[in-house]
Amino acid sequence: MKKIKGFRWWIVTLIGIATVINYIDRNSLAIMWVDISAEVGLDKNDYAAIVSVFMVMYALGQSVSGRLFDWIGTRIGFTVSIFVWSLACALHGTARTILGFSIFRGLLGLSESGPWPGATKSNAEWHPAHERAFAQGIFNAGASIGAVISAPLIALLYIYFGWKATFVIIGVLGFLWIVPWLIINKSTPEKHPWLTDKERDYILTGRIPKENRGKDVEEQAPSWGKLLTYKESWSVIAGRFFFDPIWWMFVTWLPIYLTEQFGFDIKQIGLFAWVPYVGAAIGSLVGGYYSGYLMNKGWSLNKARKIAIVTGAIITVPAMIVSAFAATPLIAVILIAVILFGFQFSMQNLQTLPSDFFSGKTVGSLAGLGGTSAITGVLIMVWIVPAITTTSYVPFFLMGAILAPLGVLCVYLFGGEIKRVELKEEIK
Repeated sequence: MKKIKGFRWWIVTLIGIATVINYIDRNSLAIMWVDISAEVGLDKNDYAAIVSVFMVMYALGQSVSGRLFDWIGTRIGFTVSIFVWSLACALHGTARTILGFSIFRGLLGLSESGPWPGATKSNAEWHPAHERAFAQGIFNAGASIGAVISAPLIALLYIYFGWKATFVIIGVLGFLWIVPWLIINKSTPEKHPWLTDKERDYILTGRIPKENRGKDVEEQAPSWGKLLTYKESWSVIAGRFFFDPIWWMFVTWLPIYLTEQFGFDIKQIGLFAWVPYVGAAIGSLVGGYYSGYLMNKGWSLNKARKIAIVTGAIITVPAMIVSAFAATPLIAVILIAVILFGFQFSMQNLQTLPSDFFSGKTVGSLAGLGGTSAITGVLIMVWIVPAITTTSYVPFFLMGAILAPLGVLCVYLFGGEIKRVELKEEIK
């Protein structure tokens, strides 16, 4: 059997491509909403309700998916997740009422949540500790690239085929992805036949930082209740509650902001709405690389993760404040690109914390709980936004400026020193 050098990067690249598809599917409703709502007779409040259904199911799906991926593994977990969300996306083309959109959007949210705890678990399996944030950056760069591609792609498909056929066309992408995924991701690094012995040893011996070795118990799977007894778990749960809404503020509301603030139509949204996600993609890769770079220079895991999280927040906050007063759409989207650069710089390292604190069958579960907490914060934000943007979007941006420091505070308050947690005796 022929061996492939650097095979672990094939796995994370495939997951990154899945995330590109994820965000094309996810952003489609927001990009086409102005024309869809006019055709079927829905309004901004109906949109908030539909998004809320998506968010509730996405929040539920985070915890369920985290546990599911720990149970059935990443290979089958990703397959199930992307099959269901691709079907849900295609079914949007048959919706005509708020109920129809809510049902299919809810199914989309439930299934699209899987890759986030799944990617954290996969990166813990396939990468040594100092590489995980960069691997997470590749995964999250896929979300940003998907957001970059989705605006012009969906606008173009809409112009030529209409919104109903557009949902079906982009839904097919996920079904196509499943084929190479099942061929390439045959098993975990311990047994994969295409992995060189050198790379296998590099992955397995590097899973735990040197300062934390000897504290890993691969097969332990504490319940959600047991996980919540560790303060380190709350650094992830509370940190993501405050951090994640920053991303979703723009994923959910950017096209509508450009329409209401600057009078954009779908074609103009397609021309401008991709710009902020270029900043996000760069932030994903740079933020993930930065903490690994510091560790290779001799910094501890604890210091490297924290300085990366703080650096991203320092970039985000002033850009958010200045964006509140952007006078032109070009200035607005450039400033939002800086915001999302800083956000993703921090987020790669925050999302890697579950695999820093725990191992084995615990990583996906904690990542899922963090995701559920994140979407709980997003849900609150979704309902606040229509109320605070009736006359101006200044409160929208100032709200975002408050969230990043609160997220950093939670990491420091609950996380303590970032290192492998010694599991309590009763769950051994």
